[in-house]
Amino acid sequence: MTRPNPNPNPNRLTLFVGVLAAAAVGLTLVSRAIEISPIALAPIYMFSPMLAGLVVCLTRGIPLSDVGLRVGRARWLAASTVVALPLVGVTLLLAVAVPGVGFDPMVDPLPGVALPAGLPGVAVTFGLVLALGTTVNALFAFGEEFGWRGYLLWELAPLGFWKASVGIGALWGIWHAPVIVAGYNYPSFPTVGVVAMTVACVSFSPVYTYVVVRAESAIAAALVHGVFNGAAGFVVAYAATDDAVLGELVASPVGLAGVVAFGLAAVAIALSGTPTLSRSFSSGEPVGRG
Repeated sequence: MTRPNPNPNPNRLTLFVGVLAAAAVGLTLVSRAIEISPIALAPIYMFSPMLAGLVVCLTRGIPLSDVGLRVGRARWLAASTVVALPLVGVTLLLAVAVPGVGFDPMVDPLPGVALPAGLPGVAVTFGLVLALGTTVNALFAFGEEFGWRGYLLWELAPLGFWKASVGIGALWGIWHAPVIVAGYNYPSFPTVGVVAMTVACVSFSPVYTYVVVRAESAIAAALVHGVFNGAAGFVVAYAATDDAVLGELVASPVGLAGVVAFGLAAVAIALSGTPTLSRSFSSGEPVGRG
């Protein structure tokens, strides 16, 4: 059992980042050795933050329940399953409002899936997004979130809600670099894309932190992450443009439109009262306001 420490521990952080760096190097080497894109190996790479978090916790005597591996508060877990949907909706509205970007109502949001016409089809689509987002997607997302909003949030908690969120978001974005430079999300801008993805992750991070603190569980972040990954495709599908800058860097869930949507959510968190962040965020203690 570790002794209580009011500050982030440099040795633990170095170990965590070191495992992440080793995973990134391993991804690159393996992809080159077997001549396959790192993007194809991304589902495996997604579990490297979990691996890094587990290595730190298990070698430094940190109970997994302390870093959010617990069920937590049911009503906030339920809220976490839907919070991404309005944010994706706002992202889409912002995207199609950009000059040079249009709304394509004829697009098939789920290619290969026969949907009923009209409102029933919309309901089925959202039902599928929620079903996949809270199961398959959330499972893979938890591979990331145990590291980001589990161990790392616990470690950086003494910095407070906003600094911890920004720090996690920055590392989260940089961690994507091996797949971004391979063409993921920003195929026309593989280098600029690393910066764009980092900015996007920083903007997403306060919302993810908020639900984890309220739910007292890292599972909440996995649910938001999983549903967002599933629903974000609607923005890509419906926001029509032939301009690569607009399509990839502006009217995109991980472009300017998504950054603004999540930025507005961060402002709402600040105005409503930022929850106090401490290392007891998953202990079941009452959450105050900072």
